[in-house]
Amino acid sequence: MLRALPALLFALSLACDSSDDPPPGGMEGCEAFAFPLSGVTDASHVSSCSSAACGNGENPPNSGLHCPTWLPCRSYTEEQPRCSWLHNLEHGHAVFLYNCPEGCADEVAKLEAAQARAAQGSNGVRRALIAPDAQLPKRFAAMLWRRTYLMDSVDPDALACLLAYQDREAPEPGLLCAP
Repeated sequence: MLRALPALLFALSLACDSSDDPPPGGMEGCEAFAFPLSGVTDASHVSSCSSAACGNGENPPNSGLHCPTWLPCRSYTEEQPRCSWLHNLEHGHAVFLYNCPEGCADEVAKLEAAQARAAQGSNGVRRALIAPDAQLPKRFAAMLWRRTYLMDSVDPDALACLLAYQDREAPEPGLLCAP
């Protein structure tokens, strides 16, 4: 019986999700921010990129059903299908969204600065995109697969801390992104 205890403890440690650990590299100041994980959901492809079935039911969705196509990593001035950028998240890309009908160029510039710090693919492209999204519950969202940080104003420190988690939970981490 005692021989089975170490095996049981090892199995339990594997089953526990330790991905809420602090970001790697001991980033000072990151303990001030919380980037909780959403639940695990089906990450299958849907046939229609306009499908209401996309996502995990959160607003904005940070995982779940998504399109078979993904978006190039760049800054967009028009809304992009949520179903498409969900696929970017699956690949370990960061997605930065904003909802500023009156405009917010200074804040979008902060998102672009964060985009420039995202992980770089072997093709030299930073693996992050920026797009407007009129459905956001706050003015700004920064996302990785299963992680969302909502803000009323862009916090560069929070974005740097979130990016330390890039690729950690993504089902297909590290994949390249077209420019």
